[in-house]
Amino acid sequence: MPLPIVQVDAFTAKPFGGNPAAVCMLPGPRDQRWMQQVALEMNLSETAFLVRQADGFDLRWFTPAVEVALCGHATLASAHVLWESGQLQPTEQARFHTLSGLLTADKRGDWIEMDFPVKADEPAEPPARLAEGLGLPFQYVGRNKFDYIVEVESEAVVRAAKPNFSLLSELPVRGVIVTARSSDNGFDFVSRFFAPGAGVNEDPVTGSAHCCLAPFWAKRLGKIDLLAYQASPRGGVVRIRLNGDRVMLAGQAVTVLRGELAG
Repeated sequence: MPLPIVQVDAFTAKPFGGNPAAVCMLPGPRDQRWMQQVALEMNLSETAFLVRQADGFDLRWFTPAVEVALCGHATLASAHVLWESGQLQPTEQARFHTLSGLLTADKRGDWIEMDFPVKADEPAEPPARLAEGLGLPFQYVGRNKFDYIVEVESEAVVRAAKPNFSLLSELPVRGVIVTARSSDNGFDFVSRFFAPGAGVNEDPVTGSAHCCLAPFWAKRLGKIDLLAYQASPRGGVVRIRLNGDRVMLAGQAVTVLRGELAG
């Protein structure tokens, strides 16, 4: 039986921006190998698989190479698809059971607000492969459960970064966040995210990275409401509200493709 699959651009209000994710609704659980094959076939930074449960949906995320424990943009895309397809009413909360526990999303006008866990960093000694792979002067290096976070001098340095992905892929982490204060008064900070070890050289807009960026910049800027820009070639905007050990991440989304998988 053909399975519906939808491609959504997340953290953007217009097609061909933000971060594309595929969302596949399944009538029941499928084995991990099959889901990984579908994700490789879609060849996007993430493919999400949803199965309806008694209280929400089981949600799993796959890059073309691996299953991941937390993903923001594919969660945003999944909520968007559930409301757009009528499987949830606009006033209903989207509830997702994931490897990172229960995640929720609520529709706020044209925006979708997600409730995610904070993943704060601790100062870390930069390994040689990090310095060689980024080729940038660091102001700070930290590490959390998933990633390294590297603060650099300016937005211009973030935008100009040209990493050696082969070297970065050798690091024992999911990826590397590079960030700086924004030079644009409309945003508080900018970032980019590189995860070649997980099969994604540069992720266009990374919701889960902002689980680390939120407490990082809240502490430095003395505010809990932040507006962030991920300065990849596609670019994307993330609204942030820090709430204790949780962070509210908000973004927009637009459907760009609908199709069917041949079972």
